[in-house]
Amino acid sequence: MRYQIRHALVQFGGDVILKDVNFEIHDKEKIAVVGRNGCGKTTLLKLIAGDISMNNLDSDEECGITMAGKQEIGFLRQVNFTDTEVTVEEEIKKAFAEVFACEARMRELEEQMKETDDKALLREYDSLQSRMEALKGYSWRKDMETMFLRFGFALEDLRRPIGSFSGGQQTKVAFIKLLLKRPDIMLLDEPTNHLDLPTIEWLEGYLRTYEKAVVIVSHDRMFLDRITDVTYEIEYHEIKRYAGNYTAFMKRKEEELLKQEKDYEEQQKEIKRLTDWIEKWKNTPTKVAATRSKRMAIEHMVKIEKPRRFDTRAFHGRYIPWTESYTNVIQAKKLAIGYDTVLSEVSFLLQKKERLAIIGENGRGKSTLLKTLIGEIPALGGEFKFGQNVEWAYFDQQKAVSGQVDAEQTVLDNFWEEYPNYVREEVQSALGGFLFSGEDVFKKMGQLSGGEKVRLALCKMFQTRPNLLILDEPTNHMDIIGKEALEEMLNTYEGTVLFVSHDRYFISRIATGILEFSDGTVKQYAGKYEDYLAEEAKEAGKLPAQESRSSANRQKEAVSRMAEESQPTLDDVFDKKTYYNPGKIRSRLKRQLEKYETMLSDSESRLAELKLQFMDPALASDYPKLVELQEAIDAEEKNQESLLERMLETETGLAEMDVE
Repeated sequence: MRYQIRHALVQFGGDVILKDVNFEIHDKEKIAVVGRNGCGKTTLLKLIAGDISMNNLDSDEECGITMAGKQEIGFLRQVNFTDTEVTVEEEIKKAFAEVFACEARMRELEEQMKETDDKALLREYDSLQSRMEALKGYSWRKDMETMFLRFGFALEDLRRPIGSFSGGQQTKVAFIKLLLKRPDIMLLDEPTNHLDLPTIEWLEGYLRTYEKAVVIVSHDRMFLDRITDVTYEIEYHEIKRYAGNYTAFMKRKEEELLKQEKDYEEQQKEIKRLTDWIEKWKNTPTKVAATRSKRMAIEHMVKIEKPRRFDTRAFHGRYIPWTESYTNVIQAKKLAIGYDTVLSEVSFLLQKKERLAIIGENGRGKSTLLKTLIGEIPALGGEFKFGQNVEWAYFDQQKAVSGQVDAEQTVLDNFWEEYPNYVREEVQSALGGFLFSGEDVFKKMGQLSGGEKVRLALCKMFQTRPNLLILDEPTNHMDIIGKEALEEMLNTYEGTVLFVSHDRYFISRIATGILEFSDGTVKQYAGKYEDYLAEEAKEAGKLPAQESRSSANRQKEAVSRMAEESQPTLDDVFDKKTYYNPGKIRSRLKRQLEKYETMLSDSESRLAELKLQFMDPALASDYPKLVELQEAIDAEEKNQESLLERMLETETGLAEMDVE
């Protein structure tokens, strides 16, 4: 076990944030921490990082934090680069301080060993070499440049001062430093925010194969599903551990809730039955003993707590457009988009009731396209036109969260200001549909969270009843419940939707078509997100899905056959009819041990090849292939375990003969 928290209490002021927290991190676990916004997920990460302390350290209860030796904990905190004049490369190289220290000492030892054959120097040098390999110190520059490019930078950006980058870009630089430092426990709070799809998919592969522990707070359901093997849920200030990824956790939780509800109902029925009996016969002298017995039965019952389903309320509403558009909603032909220079040239057709997702790398012009369509920036060439009767509404998550507002203005007044013709009941009804009810409507704008600001902006947008929604990253800052609510609203929406998103799960639930920005080209795909992935795989010249699966299955089956057919047992070795001579038995055991060693070496080579295939960025979106490769890897690892057991058995047999 790397790290453990026992019975922790965390309070801010008089408010309990987390209570009776029991949390464990084992070896290479990839852990997801989930829960609604404000439940304490980031607080837990801060507790692990040592930024805050438990409030019950002086308690008589057994509580505290323990670690297995010295564990380096890496946490991406709020970015604050003190020296803005230092270059990005110099800043990132700080992550390799130990590598450079090892290199310097090795150069010193090399000079000393030229003059003496002191074995202590050689041992220290060997130790430093091993440490360099563990730190991946021999490939630090290649790793730095690869990761830098993966995060959307150019290599020449390494020479720029850190202060010349935007806040978001500086956050990426800090993230790169954290990944390159390779801490024993890596803490990630919403790591996919502001990353494009290719970078997210690469990050998934990196974290999946990361050789140490990772704890992730994220609302990206597909990201969690593809990386994590343990899920902690925070609910009612308490935390509970579940085996498996997010989907497995949701299934297990629902099963537990259903069982608890059933057991609770059955117990309540039994209590009622006993209570009714007692009430009926309590004054009957001949039933005194029986009545007492039934009272004791009720008292000694282990009471089943009434299941508490967490407040799953989410914003809701079915908004029917005031008018219906004609079939063609937007048509663009060689539309050149950009500010001073052309970013991309776009041609596409959006038809009524379609939901077109715009995806691709950052900086290609996705948001610029939306701003061009609504007239916020001019087109640089080509043409586009809206169809007849099209009435659009635009949502910009950046403006929704960071836009200028009167911080002292209430939510109620902010909404009313935009819709002054609404009566108070209409205002409250509209806000209530987006979870602003009761005292929430009197919250000041300056006190709202990012998720609350997004809900308010969506609430105001939907009041116009448009037949075309133009949405720029609508799910940013939303928790999972909020995302699911928006998915439901958009799936029942009777108008047309054009949206930019990096949330693959959201895209797969909503999109009926894909507009992909990639390498200066823009291509439209018909069908759902899964159809787009299949088409992309086909265009990339990958094996068809069925063939890919068959290939991985053949690998897995071959491993199983080898495990079954090529591993004799010690009973074979000690067949008395054939091997009655002790010398022959010993010789046979040695040959068998050598055979096992060869088989193990071959298996290690196959496993390394399988893992290389698994890490191939080209397979990042080929989910069936990845599943089959993982099964083949599991089978090969199981084969190695069996071989090691056989080797131990054989070595034990040899040792026993030597004793005799």
